[in-house]
This record gives sequence, structure tokens and C-alpha cells, in this order.
Amino acid sequence: MLDYIFKKILNGVLVLAGVVTVIFFLFNIIPADPAKMMMGQQANEQALASIRKELGTDKPLATQFFIYLNDLSPVSFHSKNKDNSTFFAEEKYGSSFTLFSIKNIEIHFKFPYLRKSYQTNKKVSSIIAETLPATFLLAFAAMSFATILGIVFGIFAALNKDTFLDRLLLFLASLGMSGPSFFVAIIFAWLFAFVLGDYTGLNLSGSILELDDFGEGVHLQFKNLILPTFTLGIRPLAVITQLMRNSLLDVLSQDYIRTAKAKGLNNYQIIIHHALKNSLGPIVTAVSGWFASLMAGAVFIEFVFGWKGIGKEMLDALDNFDLPVVMGAVLVVSAIFVFINALVDIIYGILDPRVRIY
Repeated sequence: MLDYIFKKILNGVLVLAGVVTVIFFLFNIIPADPAKMMMGQQANEQALASIRKELGTDKPLATQFFIYLNDLSPVSFHSKNKDNSTFFAEEKYGSSFTLFSIKNIEIHFKFPYLRKSYQTNKKVSSIIAETLPATFLLAFAAMSFATILGIVFGIFAALNKDTFLDRLLLFLASLGMSGPSFFVAIIFAWLFAFVLGDYTGLNLSGSILELDDFGEGVHLQFKNLILPTFTLGIRPLAVITQLMRNSLLDVLSQDYIRTAKAKGLNNYQIIIHHALKNSLGPIVTAVSGWFASLMAGAVFIEFVFGWKGIGKEMLDALDNFDLPVVMGAVLVVSAIFVFINALVDIIYGILDPRVRIY
């Protein structure tokens, strides 16, 4: 079992290493000068050279890559020379624990350093900490909406197999799967926020927290969560509906269900006490995978609805060529995706020993 867990963790680490490599070289071949973006186009060459030295962009690309890996690594190597770009400054890297020192090198245990924003000079980790909870809330709300309705629709479809209701639900599920999220978001935003905005009371303010008219108090505005939640949850809703229907039909064909019917139990008792629990296996798999996908795929939804999450922050940073923010956001979302999938694989390995064979 420990070998299986170690293999899954190692696979996750290797995936993240690949993501870091691709992101670094992809964004560093862009012909942009971070020093000029921070200091402005009118900055003198001496000031620009100082910023390039501080950022390490005056070094070869391979050296920059290893410095970037060193910044991301919890265990990092730093020069004792204050003029070196790898010098450990607490205001830059934050608090740390010094493991040991060798000649001119110090080895620290620290939180991964995601660099600073070129536009605001604010730590990327702070920006992500401010915006990630909003994206998590949106993904959680969308997944909850999709899971609850998907299970209910799947049960109704299974109990009414080959009827008009079954075909209607399957048609709506196929329709939900076929619609790209960004296109559906635009349609819903236009229809429910602009055309029918006076009737629905919905808008595109983009935050669950709003200041009052005098800017003195903060109020919860759950109505701002409705449209992005519905839009983001349509595709997993369609998948869960189909999975629930097919899984429940398979369970209802089992011998123990026929025995329960022979004992005189009604459909409600059979579904609740016997069939439902045994048909939820595929749903758990789908929910775990889709939740990670929603965290990563909420970018366009947040942009359309102005939702102040990590996706919108990433697009704004791309618009301003604020590369550290984009790179940090992509890395964090990728880490969440890898962590959730690895955790689900480990849980399945614990529950079902047959999984460990593969």
C-alpha cells in the first residue's frame, strides 16, 4: 500500500515539475522586459540594470530557470552575498527556518516564493491568497448544484426509463455537455442580467461581498453567485445526470433488488435503502474530478461575470503582461488539480485493493 501511495505522490510531483518547466520557458520567450514594466519606459539604464540584477534576468535563461526552481522549492539554497540575486532577504522570501550553512551558501526551509507582480510590486502569493477563496466558493457552489440536481434528475430518468421524461432529461444533458462554457456564460449574462435584469434582479457586479451606498458596510450578495454557479455547473450536471441514470439502472437489475421487490417494498424504499448507496460510486469519481476541473476552468466564467477570483486576476494579468501573477496562478491551480486527483486515487486504492494492481 505504501508503494502505491508513494507512486501516486511521485507521479504528482513529476506532473508539477513538467508544468513548472513548460510555464517558465513559455513565458520567458516572450519579448518583454520586466525591468521596463516595473520602472516604466522612461527609466534610465542604471535603474533598469539594477532591477534586472535583482530579478536575475541579466543571467542566461538556464540560470534563470534554476533560480526560479530554487524560489519555488521549500528547501532552497541562497548566497550570503547581498549583491547576489539569490541572497535571502526576509522581506522578499518571508520567514524561514535555516537548516544549515556551508561556506557562502545558506540552506533554508521556506514557503514557495512566487515572485512579485510587475504592476503592483505585491507578492503573487498575497494576490492569490486574496482571490483563490472566491474561485473555490464558485467551484464548490457549482459542484454542489450539479451534484444534487444531477442525482435527482438521474433517479427520475432511471425510474422512468424510455419515457418522454427520460428522453427529455437525456436530451437536456446532451445539450448541456455540448455548450462551451464561455459561450453559455455570454448567453446567460445577456439574457438574465441585461434583457431580464429588471425581473430577475441579477447583475454582473462580480462579488458576493458588496459595500453599501456610503461605502461603510459590507453586505453578502448571494444573488451574484447564481448566474456564474449555474453556468459553471451545467456541464458537470449533464455528466452526473447520465452517470446516475446508468448506474442506478445497473443496480436495479441486480438480484437483491428483485428480492426487495418480492418482499413488497415500494420504489421509494428500494431507492433510498438499497439502490442509491450502491450506485453512487461513479458519481464520487465524477465529482472529485470535476471539482478540480472547475477550479481550473472557471477563468472565462469569472471574466464574463466579473467574478473577482483567481481566473479573472489571471486574465487581467495577461492583459497587462504581468507574467509572475499569471505563472503563479497557473502553478497554484495545477497544484490543486494534481493534489485532488492524487488524493482520489489514493482513497480508491485504500477502498478497493484491485486498483493497486494497475
